[in-house]
Amino acid sequence: MENNQITTTIAPVSQTSRLKVIDALRGVALLGILLMNIPGFSMANYAFEAFKNDPGNVNFWVYAVISIFFEGKMRALFGMVFGAGVLLFIANKGAGGKSVHALFYRRMFWLVLFGLIHAHLILWIGDILYLYGVCGMILYLFRNVKPKYLVIGIPLVAIIDFTGGTIFYKDLRAKRIDYVEATKAQAANQTLTDAQTKALSEWREVEKTMIPNREDAKENTAKMKSDYATVASYLRPMALDGQTKYLLYSLWDSLALMFLGLALFKWGFITGSWSNADYWKVVKIGYGIGIPVVVYAFYYNFQHYSTLEANLARMEATPMEWSGLLYPLQRILIVMAHAASIILLYKSGIWKGLFHRLESVGQMAFTNYITHSVICTLFFFGYGLNYYAELEYYQIYFIVFAIWVIQLIISPIWLQYFRFGPLEWLWRSLTYWKMQPFKKN
Repeated sequence: MENNQITTTIAPVSQTSRLKVIDALRGVALLGILLMNIPGFSMANYAFEAFKNDPGNVNFWVYAVISIFFEGKMRALFGMVFGAGVLLFIANKGAGGKSVHALFYRRMFWLVLFGLIHAHLILWIGDILYLYGVCGMILYLFRNVKPKYLVIGIPLVAIIDFTGGTIFYKDLRAKRIDYVEATKAQAANQTLTDAQTKALSEWREVEKTMIPNREDAKENTAKMKSDYATVASYLRPMALDGQTKYLLYSLWDSLALMFLGLALFKWGFITGSWSNADYWKVVKIGYGIGIPVVVYAFYYNFQHYSTLEANLARMEATPMEWSGLLYPLQRILIVMAHAASIILLYKSGIWKGLFHRLESVGQMAFTNYITHSVICTLFFFGYGLNYYAELEYYQIYFIVFAIWVIQLIISPIWLQYFRFGPLEWLWRSLTYWKMQPFKKN
C-alpha cells in the first residue's frame, strides 16, 4: 500500500473502510479452525487408533476428509489474514510515526496477555493468540518489505522450520534409543550406569509432557473428566511449555504464513483484486498438485503411523522423516486454492446471504474464537457436562455444526446493534487506552 493512499487519523478501522472479502475469509478460517480444535477438547489420547487405519469405519472417512482438506489449511488461512491485518490496522493511521508503532505493539501485548488467559484460565492449550501476538511483533518489522522478498522468505522460513523440527526429532529419537537400551539392560538384571538411569528419567519426562504411555493415557482421561483444579493442573504445564521452551519451534510456521498474507495483500490477491481467470489458475494449480501430494502423505501415514507402538518403532528405525517436507508444500498449495475458491464465490454473488454472515463472524473473530473454547470446555471437560471421551469421532462434528449455526446467526444480529464484538471492543479500548464507542447510533 502506497503512503499517499493513507491518512493520518489515529483510530480503529471504520466500518466503511473494512474490506469485506477479508472479513469473509477470516470468518471461514475461524469456523474451519474449530474442525481441527474439537478433537483436542473431546478425544482421549490415542482415540484415533480405533479408526484411523480402518476404512470400514465411518470415522476413518471423516478423518480422511478433514485431514486432506482442512488440517493445517484453516490455520494457514487465518495466519494469512492475520498478516494482511497488519496493513489493515495501519491503513488509516499513517505509514509511520511513534504513535502507530506504539499502538501496534500495545495491541500485540494485549493479544499475548489474552492468550495467556485463554490457555491458563479457560484451559485451551491449543491457543494461538499468544503465538500470534509474539509473531505479530516480529511481522510488523517487515511491513514495508516488497512482496517478492516476503514470498522468497517463505521457503527460507520453511527450511528453518524443517531444520528446527528435525533437530527436535533427532533429540527426541536419541532419548528414545537410550531409553530402549536402558530398559533392555534393566530387563536383563544388569546394574544400570548413570547414563542409563538418566535415560529412563528423561524418557519418563517425555511421557509426562508429550508422548504418554498407555497407563498415562488412562490417567489423563480421568484427569480431564475431573474438577477444574485437576484439569488445570494437567493442562497448564503443557500450555506453559508451548509458550516457553517450545515457542522457538512454533514461531517459524506461523511467521511464514503471515509473510504470505502481507505479500498477498500488497499484490491484491487477498482483497479480491485479481481477475477471475487468475484466481482460477490458482485453484487449478493448487488443487491439481496439492491434492495428490496430500493424499499420498495421508496414505504414507496410514501405512507407517497406525498406533503408539508403531510410531515409536518408526522413530527408533528412522533417523530423519523426509516425508515431513510434503506437509508445507501441500498445505500452501491447497490453502491458496481454498482462498481463491472462496474469493471467486464471493465475487460471483452466489450465497450472498451466507457470505454476509461469514463477514460478521470474521469481524467478531476474537469473540467467536474464545466462545469456541468456552462452549467446548464446558461441554466436554469434567467440570462441565463431562462428555470428554464419550462421543464417537464423527459425533463431535455435530457439536461443531451447532456452534457454526449459532455464530452465523448471532454474529450479524449482534453487529446490527453494536460496532464490535464484546472482546473486539475490549481489545480496541485497551489498545487505544480509551473507551471506544460500542453501540451503534
